[in-house]
Amino acid sequence: MNKKLFSALFVAALCFSCTQKETAVAPPEPVYPIPQPKQVAWQQMETYAFIHFGLNTFNDKEWGYGDSDPRTFNPVKLNCEQWAQTLKKAGMKGVILSAKHHDGFCLWPFEGTEYSVKNSPWRDGKGDLVKELSDACRKYGLKMGIYLSPWDRNRADYGTPSYVEYYHAQWMDLMTHYGPLFEVWFDGANGGDGWYGGAKEKRTIDRKTYYDLPGIFAALDSLQPQAVIFSDGGPGCRWTGNERGIASETNWSFLRKGVVYPGYPNADELHTGHADGDMWVASECDVSIRPGWFYHPEEDNQVKSVEQLVDIYYKSVGRNATLLLNFPVDRDGLIHPTDSACAVRFHQEIERQLSKDLLAGIVPAVSDERGKPYTAEALTDGKYDTYWATTDSVSSAVVEFKLPAVTSADCLMLQEYIPLGQRVQSFSVECLVDGKWQPVDTGGEVTTTIGYKRLIRFKRLLISGLRIRLEKARGPLCLNNMALYDTQAVVAIQDCGD
Repeated sequence: MNKKLFSALFVAALCFSCTQKETAVAPPEPVYPIPQPKQVAWQQMETYAFIHFGLNTFNDKEWGYGDSDPRTFNPVKLNCEQWAQTLKKAGMKGVILSAKHHDGFCLWPFEGTEYSVKNSPWRDGKGDLVKELSDACRKYGLKMGIYLSPWDRNRADYGTPSYVEYYHAQWMDLMTHYGPLFEVWFDGANGGDGWYGGAKEKRTIDRKTYYDLPGIFAALDSLQPQAVIFSDGGPGCRWTGNERGIASETNWSFLRKGVVYPGYPNADELHTGHADGDMWVASECDVSIRPGWFYHPEEDNQVKSVEQLVDIYYKSVGRNATLLLNFPVDRDGLIHPTDSACAVRFHQEIERQLSKDLLAGIVPAVSDERGKPYTAEALTDGKYDTYWATTDSVSSAVVEFKLPAVTSADCLMLQEYIPLGQRVQSFSVECLVDGKWQPVDTGGEVTTTIGYKRLIRFKRLLISGLRIRLEKARGPLCLNNMALYDTQAVVAIQDCGD
């Protein structure tokens, strides 16, 4: 190649590059509040497990009084690798262990108390369940979390300043000796009747100030910077307001700072979040696979069915929340085979139902587009970090898909690009049936917020087109994925009892 030709090509390439830079538009500004990166990563986990296990398991209790004998704790077949393998097969991305429940019994040999596994016959008093589970999580690629009840019905000093020091010391021990944590869990049950070292009385505390939670949170931020903090009011994520695993159809990932505290009485606010909130505190849905949180033999035939678990998934993850599914480990120290079978088949059924995206690669027509790279192609490219956005002045739009052939469908998935905030306040869905647009039948489910993920199930239709009307938002629209499914296209997975 001669020098003149090379020079001409170089100049042309440079001009093309400059033109590309000039035509690329600026991204939309964030609409606050917005999540921290660790909160986005946490919500992308979608499903993870809870483990409730301890003296209650062996004494047939849900809330132990604090006076059960540690010698009754003896899970002779305990195998945390069985837990981890089961949870992995069930699609769980992590597990949160109840290291201490309200009865005060510690599943690790904490030096500050005698009320722990070190005074049980399990492992001849030399066991450490937190360590065993942490090791199993690392081996099988699960993330680890800790639940540590603030309330302690065993401690004689509960309600005094010395207990607060004890509780902080427990957290420091757990934060520094068991590896990285993805979530830490603070229960809203605080104070009431208990054994309290033999006092056998009722004690109350100021839930807003007693535990010095800001001091614990500061230590967590320093020692476990990737951990998301759960409590009624966050600051990392919040309780959804019930223990049925169901989020609100209208579900904002916001709370007003300083309003909610542990044991907050208004569950409806937790259910929907605060539309005018100034801090990002997304919703977590907790539910047990059995009626109880701890194992009870009489509940062996009351494990939630695959159908029930699938419905919970759509009403938790599918409503801008995460799903925390509890497994009550049995008295042998294993996840019961019925629980295991139901959980694994539940995961297989969700994968089956959402396996084929009917919109993949189809570029929709949109009523407004910000410009490259924030174009309609991003809605169906299957990537999380590419997104379609409207111009700054546009907070409503229509997205319309033409399908290559008439097909059956019954479920729509929408995702907002939450690193830039949650925006959509209302939307509607229509399908093209026999040449006419008609609204889908959602069975009464309202179409308001979207957030990280919204799954809308509707009456199965034969359609040739799909239209989403994004009717109202808190700013310019910013969505990264849309998908359409026919959840009945393949024979369903058998239930755990079949």
